[in-house]
Amino acid sequence: MGTSPNWSFFPGNHWLYFSMYLLAFLVGLPLNLLALVIFVGKLRRRPIAVDVLLLNLTVSDLLLLLFLPFRMVEAASGMRWPLPFILCPISGFLFFTTIYLTSLFLTAVSIERFLSVAYPLWYKTRPRLGQAGLVSVVCWLLASGHCSVVYVMEFSGNFSHSQGTNGTCYLEFREDQLAVLLPVRLEMAVVLFVVPLFITSYCYSHLVWILGGGASQRRQKRVVGLVVATLLNFLVCFGPYNISHVVGYILGESPMWRSLVLLLSTLNSCIDPLVYYFSSSGFQADFHKLLRRLRGVISPWRQEGSMELKVQKESEGHRQDSAA
Repeated sequence: MGTSPNWSFFPGNHWLYFSMYLLAFLVGLPLNLLALVIFVGKLRRRPIAVDVLLLNLTVSDLLLLLFLPFRMVEAASGMRWPLPFILCPISGFLFFTTIYLTSLFLTAVSIERFLSVAYPLWYKTRPRLGQAGLVSVVCWLLASGHCSVVYVMEFSGNFSHSQGTNGTCYLEFREDQLAVLLPVRLEMAVVLFVVPLFITSYCYSHLVWILGGGASQRRQKRVVGLVVATLLNFLVCFGPYNISHVVGYILGESPMWRSLVLLLSTLNSCIDPLVYYFSSSGFQADFHKLLRRLRGVISPWRQEGSMELKVQKESEGHRQDSAA
């Protein structure tokens, strides 16, 4: 989760970090806020297990996005930490926790989808709503428990050194810290990425095979979209980052490119809304309905603004005619 004290890729590149964080914030925040409104409405009307899981995933993404401005300030300051140091471990803890929460909740959603199609009669007799709530609690505890290593690293040993010799936040580590951190990273890569990836791949491959023959074309397209969005998250957003765990453990130090691939993990907050969109036809219907409402609210403002501009131009034209 940190990097070795090699700064060769930072000079000038901090604006790349800032740009990626800003992109994720501007795209991800409105989409996840829309998803939050939709899931809360669905759970009030007719709560189902998968919506509980996706609501937790939405909350996780919003936590990541709300703390991204701290990362933007860090990037704009040349990868130095200008904010109060107490915000450093809080920001890092939430940043990494939400990344792994995504992989866990995506896996839980894949299991729900697979069971509902492969064993429909058994699935309907299970108390899925309560189990989904329990699974959500386990996911939060599992991810946050692993990522609490951020606090261990930042406050272990010499406190002044933990803050970074150059005023950095969770970027520089001593040898004794790396001796603890590198095995923990490897374990996180296995438990929180590799195992969920295998489970998700198994569930969705069987789901596609089951629906390949009898499902409607519309449902098949929705399932394919769900699978593609999920695999994008695992393979593009999280794959390179977790590979850096393995490489770092083998080398005995963090690879130089670690922070760069971590940027890809930030983009999961932009891809998760695709998972929501393809999760059910009900979400798609609610999404389009909400967009129509928003357009209805915005359109009168636009019309009023254009009318004022037209009147202003006409009055200016009359003044010019009078002056002539």
